[in-house]
Amino acid sequence: MADNNNLFSLRIIAPDRVFYKGEVSMVEFNTTEGEIGVLRKHVPTTVIISPGILTITEPEGKKEAALHAGFAEILQDEVVILAEIIEWPEEIDVQRAQRAKERAEKRLQSKTPETDIMRAETALQRALARIHVIK
Repeated sequence: MADNNNLFSLRIIAPDRVFYKGEVSMVEFNTTEGEIGVLRKHVPTTVIISPGILTITEPEGKKEAALHAGFAEILQDEVVILAEIIEWPEEIDVQRAQRAKERAEKRLQSKTPETDIMRAETALQRALARIHVIK
């Protein structure tokens, strides 16, 4: 269990809703610079989010979500994530995610001059994050 002195405010805002609001001891996610874990009193910064798994550590335990893109403002006692797309496991269609993974892998394997590699890699990262969160 987390010590209440180590808790900070986490808000995750998506275009269609406030996805999460609560007191947490840690939040972890991918940025364009790599993975980041944020604790209370973190150095203030702003980061760009990359597709991956968001892990929220609450006093009661951990929660995971698939976080696809956005920005995060990190302050000493608060983190605000503006998410372009974020999903809880129960919101994800596993068959659709599996098909998206297969399409992205196929695009990357059969590279043609018209293949947008960056787009295919991002699609693969999003599909993998969705599949991981479900399992």
